[in-house]
Amino acid sequence: MERTPEETFQAHVSALSSGDLDAIAANFAPDAVFITPSGILRGRDGVKQGIGAVLTDLPNAQWKPKNPKFADDVLFLEWAATADTTHVDDGVDTFVFRDGLIHAQTVRYTLRTDTTP
Repeated sequence: MERTPEETFQAHVSALSSGDLDAIAANFAPDAVFITPSGILRGRDGVKQGIGAVLTDLPNAQWKPKNPKFADDVLFLEWAATADTTHVDDGVDTFVFRDGLIHAQTVRYTLRTDTTP
């Protein structure tokens, strides 16, 4: 039985907390699209590249999802994260789920240092 979008997202959050890019990418479809203001990345290798950049910006982060809104196979998520020397207060992602996997994700956030007002 395939996972629901909520179950897939929970698996994604668990993998994200581990920092294991292979485990994170396993929750994405082989032809997934990962979209950021910097560009469009494709496939699981693209997902690893995109999420790797997020994890580099926020090493060992404490993730704080805020007010997730599921509508069928789509999730709108606002989030915050705190790392050792950086943080994000305004993260916004959208996920599209199909067949128990993430088929598309958009990511947008402003990276701040602890000295940023």
